[in-house]
Order: sequence, then structure tokens, then C-alpha cells
Amino acid sequence: MTRKTTSSSADPLVCDFTGGTVLHRFKYGGGRGQSLPKAVGMRGGKTPKVVDATAGLGRDAFLLASLGAEVTLIERSLEMFNLLNDGISRARDAGGDVAEVIARMTLIHGDAKDLLPDLSPEVVLVDPMHPPRKKSALVKNEMRQIREIVGTDEDSLELMQVALSTASNRVVLKWPLRADPMDGIGPCSHQILGKSTRYDVFMIT
Repeated sequence: MTRKTTSSSADPLVCDFTGGTVLHRFKYGGGRGQSLPKAVGMRGGKTPKVVDATAGLGRDAFLLASLGAEVTLIERSLEMFNLLNDGISRARDAGGDVAEVIARMTLIHGDAKDLLPDLSPEVVLVDPMHPPRKKSALVKNEMRQIREIVGTDEDSLELMQVALSTASNRVVLKWPLRADPMDGIGPCSHQILGKSTRYDVFMIT
């Protein structure tokens, strides 16, 4: 992973589960009919245990936990880990429904490639820093800030290989909708398409 120095910003990066788009999605989202829950196997009353191998700001993990899943979040960037840990702590202290969701989230600092074999995961979610956009439009400021912190996930193929060798049910790769498949891992079992993102699902047989 290539590291970069974080630049200053008028709006510092914050992890927040108690307001904004995260809370709105929690209250008014589409439940298990959303693309990510379907991708991890939340169908027919099933609620798999999920390891989010690239936790970032924890929003995907929070969504899954809000639908009843036990989610282990792994983040190797210490700066991102501290932001996420702060957000989790504040949400836990806030109490109420959000705190109940947070109780189903376990955060670990470390490299998922090293941690996954000991976790014996059922489902692994991998959301690496995506390839640079071919279009010239700038990505959102928040995503630029995250990229400045974590750099480029040059070992995303290695992570996928570890995930595929350790997951007992499936591995879900979150990927840009129109991006080429990740080289070196073979075809996925199926895809679930969103507006700008797709989920490449690799079933373990």
C-alpha cells in the first residue's frame, strides 16, 4: 500500500453514524432489498456473519449491522482506524437504536491479509481503493481525503486471494460499475449492479 501525507482541508474527515446520510439511510433505506445486503446473502431470513476487510469509514458495515448482521471491521491505516474508532465511540455513547447497531460491530486494527485466516470468516467484503476514474470529473472531496490517507491499495489482488481462501460462504468485491474485472482471480459467480457500483460475488464451493 502506498502511503501519502494528508493535506489540510476546510472540512476535516469525520466518521459519524449519528447524523447526515448515514442516519438517513438507517431510518429510510431499502432494508435487505438494497444491493449490498443481497450481495452478502441476506435472503430468505439468513443473516450471515461478515468481515469487512477494508473498513474505511464503516458505512457498509453499519448498514449490514443495522440489518442484524454481526460485522467485524478491519482497518490497517492507523489514521482511518482512529477516525472510525472515534465515530463508533460517539455512536455508542449516544445510545438508542444507533448504539444497538454499533453493538454488532467489532473493530480491529491490522492488515486483513494477516488477520483473515484466524477469523475463519463466513462472508468477506472487500472494498479496495478503486482504480482512477477514466473520466475527468473530480471525485467527491471526502473520497479524495480518504485516498490521501490510505493511498493506493496495490495489494488488493493479494487480499482477494486470501479472502477467497478463507471465507466459508462467499467473498464480495465492491467495484466501480463499469470497471474491468480485477485481474488474477477468475470470474465471479454473479454480479449485483447499483447506480455507480457493482458487487462481484464469488461463491465458495
